[in-house]
Amino acid sequence: MTYVLHYAPDNASLIVRLALDLVEQPFDTRLVDRSQQGQHAPAYLALNPNGLIPTLETPDGVMFETTAILLYLSERHPGLMPADGRARAAALKWLVWLGNSLHPSQRMLFYPHLYTDGDPEMLRAPTRDRVTRLLSLLGAAKDANWLEERPSAMSCYLGPLLRWCAIYGGPRWFDLADHPRLMDFAAALQDTEFVERAILAEGLGAQPFTNPQRPTPPEGSAV
Repeated sequence: MTYVLHYAPDNASLIVRLALDLVEQPFDTRLVDRSQQGQHAPAYLALNPNGLIPTLETPDGVMFETTAILLYLSERHPGLMPADGRARAAALKWLVWLGNSLHPSQRMLFYPHLYTDGDPEMLRAPTRDRVTRLLSLLGAAKDANWLEERPSAMSCYLGPLLRWCAIYGGPRWFDLADHPRLMDFAAALQDTEFVERAILAEGLGAQPFTNPQRPTPPEGSAV
């Protein structure tokens, strides 16, 4: 069975697209048109009752939750995670950190109306500070060797998160150059063949991680 990725351009499904392309697995796509609230349509909710993107149809059933999908793919396809030992322990830690700490903080920043009925900036201001602290923590981590090594599941997750900091979340507040190690990571990641395929598929621009622009997807909406 070919995987089926339910996606919207420049959404969290980009993380899964990158992982599938990294391990050279064929997949079909189904556009979830967010401009038409496609993520809340009954047919989509039958697959993912959370009404969130991504959803991945697999030979073992429907998967949702980005970290869970990446772990599932890493068990089936070598190349996304170290196999064992200290390297795997560190990789698991950082992958879950990306999914449980950094990504949820960004979601609060990008969609404050889901978390407060007051002034969005009252939530966004401290959340920007939190995201900045988290990125500084990662940049200084001595056991995040994956930042300098061949692309991995963690790379597929972090690249889009860095991109979104620069183009979403209110007035310009983020400069990747303030995080030199992460800048080097982003530059190396975007200069890879599997990222080039995502650039074309989702209209991400020539430098999607180091100089990101809002997407111009060839199909559908990135709203």
